[in-house]
Amino acid sequence: MSTVITVTNQKGGVGKTTISSALLVALHQRNYRVLGIDLDPQGSLGFCMGLDIDNCSTIYDVMKGTLPVQEVIVSTEAGDILPSNILLSGADLEFNRPGREFILKNLLEELKEQYDFIIVDTPPSLNILTVNAYVASDGLIIPMAPEILSLLGIAQIRETIDTVRRFYNPNLAVLGILLNKFNPRFNLNQEVLELSEQIAQQMSSRVFQVKIRTSVSVAEAPAHGESVLVYAPSSKPAIDFQDLVDEILKHYASNLPPRSAEEKPVQEGK
Repeated sequence: MSTVITVTNQKGGVGKTTISSALLVALHQRNYRVLGIDLDPQGSLGFCMGLDIDNCSTIYDVMKGTLPVQEVIVSTEAGDILPSNILLSGADLEFNRPGREFILKNLLEELKEQYDFIIVDTPPSLNILTVNAYVASDGLIIPMAPEILSLLGIAQIRETIDTVRRFYNPNLAVLGILLNKFNPRFNLNQEVLELSEQIAQQMSSRVFQVKIRTSVSVAEAPAHGESVLVYAPSSKPAIDFQDLVDEILKHYASNLPPRSAEEKPVQEGK
C-alpha cells in the first residue's frame, strides 16, 4: 500500500521541487519503490529529473482521461515520474465536472500496490490541483524559507487543509513544517524558527528536527537534470535530506516493509 506525501506551500521559491526530488532519490536509494507526481504546470520536477517535458505525455493526459496512467509513467534512475507541463495550467477551467476533487485519488487507486511512496510536487497556489493532492494524500510537508514573507499565507493553507479534512479526507495529516535554506547563524533564521514552531502547534503538527542548509549545489543540480543527492551527495543539503528521510521513515515505520528503512546508501562525492 502506497504512502502518499505531498510537498506544499502556496508561496513560490521555498524549494518544493528540490525537496520532492530529494525525497524521491533518497527513498529510491534505500530500495523503496517510488513515484514522483508533478502537479505544477511549470513541470519543474520532471525537468529536474532529466525529462524532456515538452515532448512527452503528462499527467494532464491522464487527468483528462485521454491516456491510461501506466502509459504516462516514465522510469528514471531515481524512480518513476508522472511528469507535467504547461498544458496543466488550465486545470481549474477544464476539470469542472462533479467529483473533480477526487481525480488524482481515483487514478492512484491502480498504483497503490505498485509503490511504497508516492511524492507529489504541487504548484505555488491553492487551486484544484492542490486540492486534488490533499485529497489523495496521507501526509503533507510544508517547506518554508527562513524569511518573514514565507510565513504569510499559512492561515489560508490551514483553511484549505481543514476544508479537505472536513469534506474529503479526514485522515490528512501535516507531517511537519520544513525549514529550507536555513542558516542557524543568522538571527532572522532563528526568529522564523520560533514563529514556525508556534504555527506548527496551531496546526497540531511540528517543525522537523532537520533543517535543510543552503548550498550552491542545490541551484546547480537542476541544470544537470539531477537531484542534489546525485549531483553533490556529500554537500550539506544532501546530508540534511538523508536525515529528513530518516525522520519520515521513523514516522511511518509501522507501515513500511522492513527491507531497508534503516539503511543509508554509501555514496562518493563528485
